[in-house]
Amino acid sequence: MGKIKAVIFDFGGVLVRMVDDRPRQKLAEELKVPISRLDDLVFFSETAKRASYGEIKVNQHWAAVGDALGIQPEGMPDFLERYWSADDVNWELLEFIKNLRPRYKVSLLSNAWDDLRKTMHERWNMDVLFDDLVISAEVGIVKPDPRIFHLAMERLGVQPAEAVFIDDMQINVEAARQQGLEGIQFLDTRQTLARLQIVLDAADRSG
Repeated sequence: MGKIKAVIFDFGGVLVRMVDDRPRQKLAEELKVPISRLDDLVFFSETAKRASYGEIKVNQHWAAVGDALGIQPEGMPDFLERYWSADDVNWELLEFIKNLRPRYKVSLLSNAWDDLRKTMHERWNMDVLFDDLVISAEVGIVKPDPRIFHLAMERLGVQPAEAVFIDDMQINVEAARQQGLEGIQFLDTRQTLARLQIVLDAADRSG
């Protein structure tokens, strides 16, 4: 293993995760739909996919979600606040990230809508922890497309063998490995940080 120069993190499911499904369960009960229906509309519907590619704006996606659930436009802010209240920041991981720089370049690589950069800054001010943010809606490419990994490398100025990529989805981790990156699947914070430290220590010894 050569020298590691960059660590790249996914966003959803890694830096921000669902910690309490009760708000979404209550929403589903009130709307008289299964919670799986809510999640499918939010994350896996046609408009969600189009928003991830930057083909439509995120507000157009939310309008489609509201239409599908019978929610009037004036009711969507309350729906969104309650839906996202199930999530929280992985503060332990963020503390670790703070200590990676300046020794390592740190990047975000996320399949996300066009409001992620603004949300990261205005809600948590976490964008300042990263050297670069590669957001699918901004670049028109989504993981596991190999091109998005190479774009991230190019913007960081590193080679694939010099980078570690962390994602909660195995398909994305495997795609990164196929492009020459070291891949770690996020299962939980302790496991991920332990594995990352092993990778970084091994690279230091060999480098």
